[in-house]
Amino acid sequence: MGLGRKFWVVVLGAVLCAAAQALQAQDAKQIVQQAVNAELAANRDDHSHWRYLRRESGGNELVVVETEHGAISRHTEEDGKPPSAATIKADNQFVQKFIRDPGLQQKQRRDGAHDDKSATELLDLLPQAFVWKIDAETPETVTLRFKPDPDFHPPDMEARVMGEMEGTLIVDKAQHRIRTMKGQLSEDVNIGFGILGRLRKGGTFNVERRQVAPGLWQITETHVHIEGRALLFKTIGQQQDEVKSKFTPVPPGTTLEAAVGLLNEPAK
Repeated sequence: MGLGRKFWVVVLGAVLCAAAQALQAQDAKQIVQQAVNAELAANRDDHSHWRYLRRESGGNELVVVETEHGAISRHTEEDGKPPSAATIKADNQFVQKFIRDPGLQQKQRRDGAHDDKSATELLDLLPQAFVWKIDAETPETVTLRFKPDPDFHPPDMEARVMGEMEGTLIVDKAQHRIRTMKGQLSEDVNIGFGILGRLRKGGTFNVERRQVAPGLWQITETHVHIEGRALLFKTIGQQQDEVKSKFTPVPPGTTLEAAVGLLNEPAK
């Protein structure tokens, strides 16, 4: 093969390789966008409420009952042991106060709506915030790897922190729902040139989601370990380990008074 022919073979190979990589990246981004669309649609249409156990770091476990009027809870374990009489009394007193106080109910709904809005906005940015690549596939799932997209311009501080993450996303093929998202900060994040805060490189997060009823998905595990300080943004730097289990549906129209009875039912 002559030198000129060899040159064009190399060039053609490089072009085909680049085209294949671009197609793979496009396919990966399409998978992410499809999953985001499915999640946003589910968030709009899912009005279910649940009773479940929530285990927190430190050995505390609570039973939680959600209703359209708000959610109530009580301890089932405290520091890995049965809750003390004082804790049980405090739980019962707060539940009764919550039931009688529309202001507390409104605050809980307002806080929940704010969290939902933030989660929706960040979810909507996923396809644009990262460079995506298909990493592995099984008959049930596809695993995608992501890293920061240098062309992404975050609209706010939370998006800026998210945009410095790299990690993996696992998508359920049948329903296009997100099963797992885990990652770590690839760089330090300085707030106000480090004067207002700094989140350190290497901080990690892991969110696990599972189908708890046909077509209905819930977060079952949340693990966030981000080191640093953020004087004006207290919700960004945090340490959190939370596992939710034993989901059972709460009937529509359940009142807060009726939810108290569900708190005392044994977990199934």
